[in-house]
Amino acid sequence: MDETEFWELVDATREGAEGDPEEQADLLVERLLQTDPDSVLDFARHFESRYNRAYRWDLWGAAWVLLDGASDDAFDFFRCWLIGQGREVFEGAVHDPDSLADLVDDFDEEIDGDGEELGYSADEAYEQLTGVVAPDLGIPPAPPEPEGTPVDFENESALAETYPKLWERFRG
Repeated sequence: MDETEFWELVDATREGAEGDPEEQADLLVERLLQTDPDSVLDFARHFESRYNRAYRWDLWGAAWVLLDGASDDAFDFFRCWLIGQGREVFEGAVHDPDSLADLVDDFDEEIDGDGEELGYSADEAYEQLTGVVAPDLGIPPAPPEPEGTPVDFENESALAETYPKLWERFRG
């Protein structure tokens, strides 16, 4: 599975789930079960590499504003959700986290921002296909600390200044 096929699968399942991340995760498992174990591992590598790429302080700050707070776990689940939003939203957010204010249309605080289940889709599909746990993906792990300059989550004026569009839309 190449990068284009990865994003097509993400988009198709998001549309099929009408934006619900848990439903999208279920659809991803269903679609991955229609492939072979190697394709599932390819999907997992694409997902994990993007998940690691999004481990950035500036993106965590954006998640903090968007979600009105984001613990370590919440930021992990946010990164899964962000991948589930598709290539345009993911790439836009990685390049300019404040652009999430423009990239995310409807944001339902009850379901959006938390894509924990999406992070397990490939593992679940692989186990169902093979009966064993997925092997190591052979990609570099995420760094121990997020990339970039740390963000002071408690400094609301700095957050408002750094993420003006997100602040106005979600906290203003």
